[in-house]
Amino acid sequence: EHLIFDGRSHIPLATMPGMAERTVTISSAGKTFSYTGWKIGWAIAAPELLAAVRTTKQFLTYVSGGPFQYAIAQALDLPDQYYRDFTADLQAKRDLLANGLSELGFGVTIPEGTYFITTDISPLGFSDGLEFCRQLPELAGVVAIPHQVFYDNVDAGKPLVRWAFCKQESVLKAALERLAVLKNR
Repeated sequence: EHLIFDGRSHIPLATMPGMAERTVTISSAGKTFSYTGWKIGWAIAAPELLAAVRTTKQFLTYVSGGPFQYAIAQALDLPDQYYRDFTADLQAKRDLLANGLSELGFGVTIPEGTYFITTDISPLGFSDGLEFCRQLPELAGVVAIPHQVFYDNVDAGKPLVRWAFCKQESVLKAALERLAVLKNR
């Protein structure tokens, strides 16, 4: 709910008329704080819905990062300015990577709120995202994720590749410099 760009705002479904008693809001430290490796999340719901979530969840995960849960509980008390700064930082990184990929010739879809940019590789003469991503480390020393692995209809996602921009600015700039070899192929 905090990772939204370009001045947009998130309207939680549970705040809409008649929805609080039938909505489970699920979030995670990975998305809220960029602590993607911690795998700590939470659910907010009416008591009867939360009981159903707990009943199911107990059979899905054997163990969680107990010590990290205390850290996340503290982090949830951070002031609103933290979220504004976090989002502004990620938006600047999104813009840096999106502009760089566009200048290199990729078809870029600008995300409104995520850690990833989706690109079309076909303007650079590639047609298969999976094959492109397999070659990419050798070609440019950079990695990306093929979209087709997320699709039931593999062909629909075949020319699409996603790039993470939740990195240090220097890493993004270095990646763009390395990717320049694709422009001259």
